[in-house]
Amino acid sequence: MRFMMLMIPKGYESAKPGTLPDAKAIAAMMKYNESLQKAGVLLSGEGLHPPSMGARVSFAGGKPKVTDGPFAEAKEVLGGYWMIQVKSREEAIEWAKRCPGSENEVIEIRQVQELSDFDAVTLPPRLAAREQELRDKLEKKGER
Repeated sequence: MRFMMLMIPKGYESAKPGTLPDAKAIAAMMKYNESLQKAGVLLSGEGLHPPSMGARVSFAGGKPKVTDGPFAEAKEVLGGYWMIQVKSREEAIEWAKRCPGSENEVIEIRQVQELSDFDAVTLPPRLAAREQELRDKLEKKGER
């Protein structure tokens, strides 16, 4: 099972452009990331620049509208993520508990939807085959 662990740092929604974690936090996170990698569960993971450097595309009325960050209505925003592959939700939770997060951070854990989660009515075989082909191509691209 794949799970995404989403880091939500309080206050990051108002961080200035170019804000980066301090060296001590980076070193602790690198050690944690290395432990995930050595255990063979880490598929990917990255930190994210603050929302002040981002944009949102909404679709009110079916038309795209771009809003540049920061986002006044944002209460919680992502600061980074890990994609892990583990045997259970409980194992994902155990890995999240090992993160060197501060009292100012929360990790949300969400299971990734797999093709096997869908029945043939919701995802007809023809569409499932196309989706699998896309996933296979993306996996090969990542191996380069």
